[in-house]
Amino acid sequence: MRTLKEGLIVGLLTTWKLGKIIFPITLIVTMLSQTAAMDWLTRMLSPMMGWIGLPGEAAIPLVLGNVLNLYAAIGAMLTMELTVKEVFILAVMLSFSHNLFVESAVAKQVGLSVTITLAVRVGLALLSAWIIHLVWQGGSERAEYGFVPSGPSEVEGFLPIIFYGMESAVIGILQLAAIVIPIMIFIQVMKDMRWLPVFSRWMTPFTKLLGVKSNTSTTLAAGLFFGLAYGAGVMIQAAREDGVSKKDLYLVFIFLAACHAVIEDTLIFAPLGIPLWPLLLVRLVTAVLLTVAVAFIWNRLEKKEQEETTEERRPAASDR
Repeated sequence: MRTLKEGLIVGLLTTWKLGKIIFPITLIVTMLSQTAAMDWLTRMLSPMMGWIGLPGEAAIPLVLGNVLNLYAAIGAMLTMELTVKEVFILAVMLSFSHNLFVESAVAKQVGLSVTITLAVRVGLALLSAWIIHLVWQGGSERAEYGFVPSGPSEVEGFLPIIFYGMESAVIGILQLAAIVIPIMIFIQVMKDMRWLPVFSRWMTPFTKLLGVKSNTSTTLAAGLFFGLAYGAGVMIQAAREDGVSKKDLYLVFIFLAACHAVIEDTLIFAPLGIPLWPLLLVRLVTAVLLTVAVAFIWNRLEKKEQEETTEERRPAASDR
């Protein structure tokens, strides 16, 4: 009972914290969408965004998601008329690249290069969007945002614009609360039941697949369930206590850059009305393939360097 109570309190506090971000952003973006400023921004960004199959206005949730978080990006998306394909591309991009300032700071605390972390995450976002745009020919129907009202495409008058934005923001927050609160309760249960260490042991075969040592399992599990930001404390502590090497830390972070907080960061897109399983599979498959490839190349380079060092030592030994 105590676990459920604490999870509910954390869920409500998280919803309140996120709601303070979503509400003003949704209201501001809604008002901007009815002004000439949005038309100017859309025209300016359209050529660049068109390269990845998105309209110019889609730059707004991308910027908000990377500078702030996913909830801010979704608050902006709820005000836009986008197709299913466009929403899916945005969801995939934001899954790979979001909350860059906080999560890059986490990478630095663990001892990793911020430049590499940013390059991997932003690179994956742009590459995935370009591939989806080229490969997927469907998804041209308009996206339905859960039970968030679509509203009129054009609102006239200052007060009607404000009321329309407030309506979208409030209902959007309610739907996000329906997702966030159960997630927080589940995370609290995991903490109190001490499931994370058990799950870490189960992940040993998976760490071998990725080409990293088994002592990375706790760090990997923390990032998978809690994310790079929420799981920062667990990840930093595990990295220090378990003696994880710098190489394995980089490989784990490359994996988590593509696929972290798999429960929350996947379910959070539910209000946008897109298929969630393909989103999860894109992240997971990309993370595994990229990490395995980097580990393979890294191991080959290390082996080659060792062989060259051995060859250099042989003549010196023969001279003696």
